[in-house]
Amino acid sequence: MPAYKSLTDHELFILMQDGNKFAFEEIYERFNGLLYIYACKMLPDREDARDIVQEIFVYLWSNPNIQIKSQLSNYLYTAIRYKVFDWLDKNKSRSNYLQSLEDFSLKGDYVTDDYIREKEFASLIEKEVSLLPPKMRLIFEMSRQQHLSQKQIAEILHLSDKTVKKQMSNALKVLRLKLTSFLLLATILLIK
Repeated sequence: MPAYKSLTDHELFILMQDGNKFAFEEIYERFNGLLYIYACKMLPDREDARDIVQEIFVYLWSNPNIQIKSQLSNYLYTAIRYKVFDWLDKNKSRSNYLQSLEDFSLKGDYVTDDYIREKEFASLIEKEVSLLPPKMRLIFEMSRQQHLSQKQIAEILHLSDKTVKKQMSNALKVLRLKLTSFLLLATILLIK
């Protein structure tokens, strides 16, 4: 069984569309809690929020031909929002509906947006790390993912400490350069 936790949302979605239940379970694990919190912020009843989240996942699993034009996380949050709006429309008077939307917008709690941005940034980091030269990438991953010291890496790879240090330094320079330009662009877009 592949390590589903290490796959991107998009890779999991593709596998799920082919009927892979483990990929669907990983998607469910990643998003169920966050979607529930998101729905609870818009609905007064937690059971209704839970039901709406479950409906979204049932729909996702039972419709393998869904075309998603953006990221899976964006699709799921949008689906929750529309389901909540539909529920509110059916179950509350118009004034209560507008009041709950106003309350939601005034709370100013954008934790889910921050989480989405964090996941997107982590995905970007993964992509940039994968583009590093093989030896540099291996040393970087051993340091950052396996939490090995430079000395341990040098021993495992039969390299000098100085070589490992230089490779780490080069990897950090490359990543810093690429990610700084991304953060600058993102900041400019957020200001507009």
